[in-house]
Amino acid sequence: MMRYRSIAVLLAVALFAAGHARAGLFDDDEARKAILDLRARIQASDDQQKARLTEQANATAAAHAQLSEQVAVLRRSLLDLNAQLETLRADLARQRGQEEQLARDVAELQRRQKDLAQGVDDRVRKLEPKKVTLDGVEFMADPEEIRQYTEAMATLRSGDFDKASEFFGGFVRRFPASGYVNPARFWLGNALYGKRLYKEAIASFRAFVDAAPEHPRAAEALLAIANCQVEMKDVRSARRTIGDLVKTYPDSEAAAAGKQRLATLKG
Repeated sequence: MMRYRSIAVLLAVALFAAGHARAGLFDDDEARKAILDLRARIQASDDQQKARLTEQANATAAAHAQLSEQVAVLRRSLLDLNAQLETLRADLARQRGQEEQLARDVAELQRRQKDLAQGVDDRVRKLEPKKVTLDGVEFMADPEEIRQYTEAMATLRSGDFDKASEFFGGFVRRFPASGYVNPARFWLGNALYGKRLYKEAIASFRAFVDAAPEHPRAAEALLAIANCQVEMKDVRSARRTIGDLVKTYPDSEAAAAGKQRLATLKG
C-alpha cells in the first residue's frame, strides 16, 4: 500500500516537473535527473520503511518468543507447584492417617492400662485384710485365712473329723498370729474329740483356754476337757476341771451344764 502511494507521489511530481518543463523552467535532462533523484529518495524511503517494518517484525517476534518462553516457564512452575501440592496432600493424608492410628493406639493402650489397673486393684482387694467378727470378737484377716478357716469349718460340719483335724491343725501352724487361731484351736479340739483322740483334744482345748481365757467359748472348752477326761475314765480330773469351770465362769451355760454333769459322776 505504501509502495503504491509512493508511486503516485512520484507520478505527481513527474507531472509537475513536466509541466514546468513545458513552461520552460527545466530541460529534458534536468527533468529526467529530477525524476531519477526523486525515485532514489522514494526507494530509500521505501527501504527505510521496509527496514523499520522488518525491525518491528523482528522485535515483535522476539517479544513473542520471550513471552512464549515466559509462558512456558510459568506453565512449568505451575506444573511443579501442582506436583508439590499433590505431594503435600499425600503427605498430609498419610500424616492424618498416622495420627488417627496413633490416636487409636493411644486409646487402646489407655483401655489396656485401665483394665490392667482394674485387675491389679481387684487382686489387691482380694489380698487386702478384711474386718471379721467371730464369736463377738472383731479382728482383721487375710483372704487366705478366711478361705482356709471357712473350708475347715465346712469339713467339720460335714462330720469328716479326720480332714477337719488336719485342716485346723494346719491352720494353727500356718497362721499362729491370726485372729482365727483361737477359734481354730477350739474346733481342732472338737475334731479330735470326734476322732476319740481325747488326750490330743484336751491339749488343744487347754491351749485355747490358756491363750484366750476371756473368749466366749472358753467355758465350753473347759467343759469339753471334763468330757474328754470322763471318756478317759479319769473322773477325779473331770471333777477338778468342772470345779475350775464353775469357779472361773460361774454364770456361763457351760458351768450350769457342768454342775449337772458333776452330779452324775461317780467315783
